[in-house]
Amino acid sequence: MFPRRCRNLVFGFELIGAGVLHGKRILWTFLEIKGERMEMRNKFRKSTTLRCDSQSKCLISVVIGSLMVCILLLSLLSPTSRKNEMGQGIQIRTSHHLHLRELQEVEEENIQIPPPHKRPRRAPKRRPKRMTPLIDEFLDEDSQLRRKFFPDHKTFIDPMITGNDSMFYYPGRVWLDTEGNPIQAHGGGVIFDERSETYYWYGEYKDGPTYHAHEKGAARVDIIGIGCYSSKDLWSWKNEGIVLAAEETDETHDLHKSNVLERPKVIYNSRTGKYVMWMHIDNVNYTKASVGVAISDYPNGPFHYLQSKRPHGFDSRDMTIFKDDNGTAYLIYSSQGNSELHVGPLSEDYLDVTNVARRVLIGQHREAPALFKHKGTYYMITSGCTGWAPNEALAHAAESIMGPWETIGNPCIGENKMFRLATFLSQSTFVIPLPSSYPNLFIFMADRWNPADLRDSRYVWLPLMVGGLVDQPLDYNFRFPLWSRVSIYWHRKWRLPQGWNSLK
Repeated sequence: MFPRRCRNLVFGFELIGAGVLHGKRILWTFLEIKGERMEMRNKFRKSTTLRCDSQSKCLISVVIGSLMVCILLLSLLSPTSRKNEMGQGIQIRTSHHLHLRELQEVEEENIQIPPPHKRPRRAPKRRPKRMTPLIDEFLDEDSQLRRKFFPDHKTFIDPMITGNDSMFYYPGRVWLDTEGNPIQAHGGGVIFDERSETYYWYGEYKDGPTYHAHEKGAARVDIIGIGCYSSKDLWSWKNEGIVLAAEETDETHDLHKSNVLERPKVIYNSRTGKYVMWMHIDNVNYTKASVGVAISDYPNGPFHYLQSKRPHGFDSRDMTIFKDDNGTAYLIYSSQGNSELHVGPLSEDYLDVTNVARRVLIGQHREAPALFKHKGTYYMITSGCTGWAPNEALAHAAESIMGPWETIGNPCIGENKMFRLATFLSQSTFVIPLPSSYPNLFIFMADRWNPADLRDSRYVWLPLMVGGLVDQPLDYNFRFPLWSRVSIYWHRKWRLPQGWNSLK
């Protein structure tokens, strides 16, 4: 049976066709009265009945025709629905009447880009032409908009202060831990530990000076280690310390402070009872392009570093790991010079890759993958490859985590157009699923990198929801199903629904 919406669309389409045929009959009657071109009547008149050799063939024709009409009308209505939604402002819609408290609609904020600075006549241009004015200002340390991108430390988020601002996320503000220090967990991810009923947030600890190792090198901070924070409510975070520390003396070690340690992700292996951390390991020139593995008996460490390698024999840079419902874990990483992503299952102990891998999003130059699963469908958010500069996020969907993956458009909603095309001046790192009582709601984790002072990079956490039509027409090729839309909503201030935490 077709969905009711499709049946109604088909019925309406048939009514339109019947009206057209009725109009044709009137026209032919008029021509008959006039006596003009009587011989044309039978030549061009089309039958209004279906002619079938058998009842089964007729039924098949009707089914195929109805499917074609549904696909055509859905593809036409998809962009129209999006325009209507954007014109009316942001509306959170779910089948369970879920309303996030204090969500502010900031659809088109008036951002005035200051005029370009005057430069000496022979001075080279500061940025490539491809940069938008907003991103150009974002990368300019002297920009008049600097305070908007990186709000003053006086506006920090302090979980120890109770009152009207309790439990509210302010994307882009300095976020303090329970001891009053800025959280240092960049490029990280979050796990929920069922044994301790606690959330753990792991990320790069960048509390050091930013510098360039050489003239053409990217901004960097020496490796300090991986920071870990624990929480019961995803808002107030206790500093658990550095759970994987840098190597200070051995220059040949992967974790020597002069190297690169990025994007740590942790999962728990119920068979071995170990917490396994995967991370991007590189040298200062980003030519090592490997993954590293560490293990621990406890979620708050310490983690013991094991080794690094190039997975499946390929270069690996931005990466993540994903644990499926059946316990199988996967490594997803940018490869082939960041031109494509590779996906492959891990071994049963999660300490190595298997010999199975699949190339996906070939030639699309995507990085910073963040995966999640919703109602049996796999979704992934990625960014473009522009270094520390923000760019447009894209959402992708697949029936199997091994692919094929189909791009379904930019998930960002709200703020002005330039902010949406720059992922709200941030880059994806992880997606946190909430308890089953809120099946459509997730938290999108992103980093707003500050290349002038990486320790002052900010966190952009926003509500992510799944549902509705995708935000751009798909190239329909009869591969069902049609993917649901992924929406990341911008809000200056928001919080999760009261009582969302099933642990309380």
